[in-house]
Amino acid sequence: MLVDRVRMFLGSLLALLFLLAGCGGGVGNPGTIGTPDTPPPAATTGSLQVVINGLPAGVNGAVRVTGPNNYSQDLTGTQTLANLTPGSYTVAASSATQGSASYTPTPLTQSVAVTAGATATATLAYASTALTLALADIGPTFTNPTFVTAPPGDTRLFVVERRGVIRIVQGGVTLTQPWLDISPNVFTGGEGGLLSMAFDPDFARNGYFYLYYTDLAQNIVVERYGSSSNANLADPTSGLVILRVPHPQFTNHFGGLVAFGPDSMLYAGTGDGGGSGDPQGNAQNLNSLLGKLLRVDVRGATGAQPYTIPPNNPYLNQAGRRPEIWAYGLRNPWRFAFDGTQLYVADVGQDAREEVNVAAASQGGLNYGWDIMEGTACFGAASCDRSGLTLPSFEYEHGANDVNGCSITGGYVYRGTALPELAGRYFYSDFCRGFVKSFFPTEPAIAEQRDWNLNTAGQVVSFGRDGAGELYVVNAGGRIFRITRGAGG
Repeated sequence: MLVDRVRMFLGSLLALLFLLAGCGGGVGNPGTIGTPDTPPPAATTGSLQVVINGLPAGVNGAVRVTGPNNYSQDLTGTQTLANLTPGSYTVAASSATQGSASYTPTPLTQSVAVTAGATATATLAYASTALTLALADIGPTFTNPTFVTAPPGDTRLFVVERRGVIRIVQGGVTLTQPWLDISPNVFTGGEGGLLSMAFDPDFARNGYFYLYYTDLAQNIVVERYGSSSNANLADPTSGLVILRVPHPQFTNHFGGLVAFGPDSMLYAGTGDGGGSGDPQGNAQNLNSLLGKLLRVDVRGATGAQPYTIPPNNPYLNQAGRRPEIWAYGLRNPWRFAFDGTQLYVADVGQDAREEVNVAAASQGGLNYGWDIMEGTACFGAASCDRSGLTLPSFEYEHGANDVNGCSITGGYVYRGTALPELAGRYFYSDFCRGFVKSFFPTEPAIAEQRDWNLNTAGQVVSFGRDGAGELYVVNAGGRIFRITRGAGG
């Protein structure tokens, strides 16, 4: 009996042990006796926290982080960069802008060592600075310069002289031999002369450029020339007249700019033919090419057909209306400019007002109002019919004794890289006052009007733009200045 009881106890004990083993029973695998746990692998990457201070809400920083294995990351605010290869990283900061305010970072550049398994920190602080501008004289004195320009990306500067000569400035030196000399063909009486030039959008391939001048019969002429095998000399025998507009009565109001639009069409701004108050009535006459902004296609120009009419010109195939006309109602457009989808036309007034018209570059058929209007005021009458007219976006009155100016000199919207705070601002001057001013075109009104208090050393004839988009001021005394950053600005 005792033996049976022992056997029964042992059987129950074995059953209990099997049950506990199946349920885990709190009994685990103790592992191999004498062998320690495997440690985690060592870290192979690190992190970098870039802390950006001092910028107001809504203003982005401009920071670039570079490092091993061609690593590059742009940041606009505080951020931690993870999984970085250990090594030396460079944190480079650039100025930030909001409106006309500029924020300068300190330090501009710093190096930070990133180690495996750790987080390094780079801190930079932005502080606001007042932007000032200065004028850098490119020298020497030129002979009655009227315009400066360059093909995009070209490091040379082409200086147009009224007498009919184009000079090249290269590396700060004015080349002895002119790029082109057409002076025997140019009338320089009154407001005449060689007034501007424009490089073909495909200049790098075809070598074409276009001149706007008055010929010996006082006609307005737009003429195409080509380059030669020498990069610094044009071919004087290559002239092809594109447009010739009769201008017989007076020696003023020739207009003076030829330029290519964003649509690759060629535009020319003509004056109303001269005289006080447009006595010939040209500006409102759609059968006259005077007092207009003209638009033609010169991409297939030949001697037999120097231009064609773009199919979306507003007066194509309309009897009694010239199909070359893009806009009308201009007195003496002394410079117009394209900026993306916008067109700026500065039109010289009669006795009281100067104006800038801002419109969509794609909108043809606009009537800018002369000689019904001078700026936003009726001309020659107490009241007038403004229906159908495009009134200026910006104007200023001459004031007593022309204290504010008497003849606007239109410029450009700044799109260079040296002064990013100026992006989007339109620059202009006045022949009588020689100031340099700007405004920001906003809807419904102009904003941020500013006089930059620059000494232009006399009457401002024109603005210009180089191959990098930087702006120049041309004065009547022969000096040409590049607009640069002022001391401390």
